[in-house]
Amino acid sequence: MKLFPSFPRPRAARRSRLPALAALVSLVVGMTVQPANADQLDSIRAAHVLRVAVPEDYPPFGSPGADMKLQGYDIDMANLLAKTIGVEVKLIPVTSANRVAYLLSGRADLTISSLAKTADREKVIDFSQAYAPYFQGVFGPADVKVAGPADLAGKTIGATRGTVEEMTITQTAPPSATIKRFDDNAGTIAAFLSGQVQLFAAGNVVATAIIAKHPPRVPESKYIFRNSPCYIGVLKDQPRLLDLVNQTIDRAKHDGTLNSISQKWLDMPLPANL
Repeated sequence: MKLFPSFPRPRAARRSRLPALAALVSLVVGMTVQPANADQLDSIRAAHVLRVAVPEDYPPFGSPGADMKLQGYDIDMANLLAKTIGVEVKLIPVTSANRVAYLLSGRADLTISSLAKTADREKVIDFSQAYAPYFQGVFGPADVKVAGPADLAGKTIGATRGTVEEMTITQTAPPSATIKRFDDNAGTIAAFLSGQVQLFAAGNVVATAIIAKHPPRVPESKYIFRNSPCYIGVLKDQPRLLDLVNQTIDRAKHDGTLNSISQKWLDMPLPANL
């Protein structure tokens, strides 16, 4: 079963619309921001707490578990960094819209929230090396042979309405392809599981959710149209903290820790080219 293929690293892409830079700045006006010359790593150690902005409604990266505590890939990454620094972790739930603003406003020390690297974001924050895979493409069972958009001819593809995946598949699929649109990811998943569609266009986390249901026909990656791995957001001018984050990620890649986290939450090994 192949869910994470080998592919070159294209330019990072958005998973959600980034607010205009001016709007982002307006969110933090009047808030207390750490002085530019303050060493954030020293401040974290002095406070004995690492404050991390994390998702609360985006499984498998971050969502409430049966005990209502946050769990997921990003939560495990936050815990790993706190352990490395030798402090407690404080998880701060955020949304896609405010996860960068929380970092800029000083409400969080790091943002670990399935964050994509974009040119706009690089103007205001720094990024670690990639720690988790995220890509968008077409998925389906092994017996449906598809290697690119042209192979979608005559096939039925599901997609969630209003997503990048739906727009991309609409623009690239041949006229003879049938695209069925659903209001949410749950609808797209149900359509594949029930056989309403042969294939579906989605992010790899949607494919992971389907695999978790142990369907008779397990989806695999057919082709990728957008590769956008996850990065940790760090305030600018904090080289010691950024270096520690990168060293922790690098060590976790080499000692198998990140592979274990990927297996746990994505049900797949960490891609070798991440």
